[in-house]
Amino acid sequence: METLYITHPSCRLHDMGDWHPECPGRLDAINDQLVASGIMSFLDEAPARSATDADLLRVHTAEYIEFLRSHAPSEGSFPIDADTLMGPHTLEAALGAAGAGLTAVDAIMTGTHTNAFCAVRPPGHHAGPAQAMGFCFFNNVAVAAAYALEKYNLQRVAIIDFDVHHGNGTEDIFAGDPRVLMCSFFQQTLFPWSYQNPAAENMVNIPVDAYTRGHDLRMVVSDIWMPRLYDFQPEFVFISAGFDGHREDGMGQLGLVEADFGWITDQIVTLAQKTASGRLASFLEGGYSLSALGRSAVAHIRALATV
Repeated sequence: METLYITHPSCRLHDMGDWHPECPGRLDAINDQLVASGIMSFLDEAPARSATDADLLRVHTAEYIEFLRSHAPSEGSFPIDADTLMGPHTLEAALGAAGAGLTAVDAIMTGTHTNAFCAVRPPGHHAGPAQAMGFCFFNNVAVAAAYALEKYNLQRVAIIDFDVHHGNGTEDIFAGDPRVLMCSFFQQTLFPWSYQNPAAENMVNIPVDAYTRGHDLRMVVSDIWMPRLYDFQPEFVFISAGFDGHREDGMGQLGLVEADFGWITDQIVTLAQKTASGRLASFLEGGYSLSALGRSAVAHIRALATV
């Protein structure tokens, strides 16, 4: 099995309320579509380990980690902000979500698998060094990238983010770090309403207008991302895979469909094969229309597994 499917049982227990779009049913929607499509039989499944403080401290401050730990409720909820709430299972789920990437990196770097999809929640790309926001607590992709750089002495890693929202936390963590190249597109004038302008040299983060459709976003990938990525020659590729740019998802107003997510993933897989011996780890970020999420994730994972 070349593609590893990683999750953690606590990721389904984290619950911010029946009204909240970032719900446990997101993972069920992906799993159900994978089973129905037959793709699950081509994947190898593994549980995520939980991230330790040492893992988190590469990208988060000790004070922030302690803040989350000290405010984790035994019942009810603790609001970080109006949309980001900690419940009794949130901290355990966040540690599992961050640990999924570590599990993926170890499996890929030791050669048991070529790539991995981390079916985790809470998502991570809005979490900064000392701030939870946008449904995110720990920056899962950043934790994994920092781990890969340190443990395996890598010199260059790429982070590619196709969520409809800007991965501001990932940018804050790695801006100016020459070992990391981040490429993204995101809908401008949409949460979190900020990005570095001008961006640091290692950031290729492209704001696009609402209602931009797949053809134009494919051009961003082929004409802007890929030349920089191939020049950079990453040794490991990470993806923040947000599917809320789908035209059916009410969290944004982009016009992507399943075929676009599959095409984008194909380009990234080819990059990883040419520069990184195929080494690639993908992390679930956004995607809140459950049917569109499940279908889009299948297109993404089908491309990862090349089936």
